[in-house]
Amino acid sequence: MAVAAEESRSTGGVQSIARAFRLLEIVATNGGVMGLSQLAVESGFPLPTIHRAVRTLVDLGYLRQEPSRQYALGPRLLLLAESSSTMLNTLAAPHLRRLVDELGETANLALLDSDRIAYVAQVPGRHSMRMFTEVGRRVLPHCTAVGKVLLSTTAAPEVHDLLVRTGMPRYTDHTLTDEVSFGAELDRTRERGYAVDEGEQEVGVRCVAVAVPQVGPRPGARLAVSISGPAPRMTDELLAEAVPALHRAAAAIADDLA
Repeated sequence: MAVAAEESRSTGGVQSIARAFRLLEIVATNGGVMGLSQLAVESGFPLPTIHRAVRTLVDLGYLRQEPSRQYALGPRLLLLAESSSTMLNTLAAPHLRRLVDELGETANLALLDSDRIAYVAQVPGRHSMRMFTEVGRRVLPHCTAVGKVLLSTTAAPEVHDLLVRTGMPRYTDHTLTDEVSFGAELDRTRERGYAVDEGEQEVGVRCVAVAVPQVGPRPGARLAVSISGPAPRMTDELLAEAVPALHRAAAAIADDLA
């Protein structure tokens, strides 16, 4: 009887942890702020279960309650995010260096973090004139190659909600600022397996990106790898050479994360 009781407590504890992480994931993928009723719809968990889990997460600092009585991601998550970013930087560095050796241009690793693209690793290119994207920088996804390639694998309603929240601001004359044009760009990205930023975030800069394959039954962070450089050097010929190299790097990073 004692053994059975212990197993029951153990199973319940594991379920509670799984539910807590699931709720954090749901909040993160819905803009970082949600109410209890929304969480119930998205998770399928009973409201009393959600209420208990949320209270615990608030007490631990992983969620915080807003004046609106909705719940937002809490500051304690920054500790985990910082450690995760350091780990990803270390893991990706040799693969990004290989891309720079092969292609000459700056190589980046980025992830989709709520409504933003966050750059988590970079190896500068070999040229004296090269692109620098500060590690830790967060940008909107609609004007970046990494954002496009990650949103191309996202369900259309989620993409719509994200674009409504962010507003699709214009940064250059090439920025896509309407949902119809952006949807057509995502269709092209899905068909060819890579995305291109044609000076949509910064004038004179071109970037090409592919997604890192998701691994396992519970996928982790959604990552993309890219190279970027001045448009005159980022020719169509270089992009044709870069795409298979990027896919090789992405597969290698996925293997290291498995």
